[in-house]
Amino acid sequence: MRTSNIKRTTAETDISLKLNLDGTGCSHVATGCGFLDHMLTLFAKHGRFDLTVRCQGDTWVDDHHSVEDIGIALGQAFKMALGDKKGITRYGNMILPMDEALILTAVDISGRSCLCYDLQIPTEKIGTFDTELVEEFLLAFVRCCPMSLHVRQLAGKNSHHIVEGLFKSLARSLKAAVALDGSNEIPSTKG
Repeated sequence: MRTSNIKRTTAETDISLKLNLDGTGCSHVATGCGFLDHMLTLFAKHGRFDLTVRCQGDTWVDDHHSVEDIGIALGQAFKMALGDKKGITRYGNMILPMDEALILTAVDISGRSCLCYDLQIPTEKIGTFDTELVEEFLLAFVRCCPMSLHVRQLAGKNSHHIVEGLFKSLARSLKAAVALDGSNEIPSTKG
């Protein structure tokens, strides 16, 4: 079974995270950041990943440490659950509409970290959530589960729709990339 349990404790955050790549989309998320809870819940649902995240962070400072450290933990969880990556499809992509927003994500679980980020989020905040933290979350994620991740906004004016479209699109791209193709081979000519 492709599962992982991550525990990350620093002076700024205390995180426990459980992931099942072959789940049903069940989630239990309590990060202390309401908007991030919403994004991770729909990420689990659209990727059909079972995900449990608990975080106690220094949110009285701001959400930065919690969001970045959850990105780190989620990346570590994906890397651990994928193991040697034998039999995975490796690539996935999705162009996802979210009302007026249209978001493209493309993933290559290559073992090399690269984030190409092109979102124009019109507001600095969604509720109390700093929108600049979206990129920080993704950077932490791809650094800890080395992959190429391309994120491009093709349309959109509503900040909430843009970011929600991103998380749904990313979930669908990752679902395709981690899917097993029945080969039991590492999908690379490098071996």
